[in-house]
Amino acid sequence: MSHPCLSCGACCASFRVDFHVSDLASHPGGGVPDALTVPVTATLVRMRGTDDGPPRCVALSGEVGREVSCSIYEQRPGPCRDFAPYAALGIGDEGCARARRRHGLPPLGA
Repeated sequence: MSHPCLSCGACCASFRVDFHVSDLASHPGGGVPDALTVPVTATLVRMRGTDDGPPRCVALSGEVGREVSCSIYEQRPGPCRDFAPYAALGIGDEGCARARRRHGLPPLGA
């Protein structure tokens, strides 16, 4: 079974992605390239593009609903790692379903 997220990407083009600065590559143990983020507060940053209208993460490549990839998948921030933890098994959650609806896609498992 192929990973459904590789043909979706709806979450990356639906939500704002904010996270603690400790996830940045400039901090020990972090990995998100600083240049792909914008500061929100002294301790909070946001992935570029996720605050646009419509949102689309700068790290997302490809066409939503067809074929996508994350250019920083191994270094992605915590909120991305935590989103829809069972999607790889074809099981979405409400956030995943909302994102997919926004792009005209059926929920996972439907």
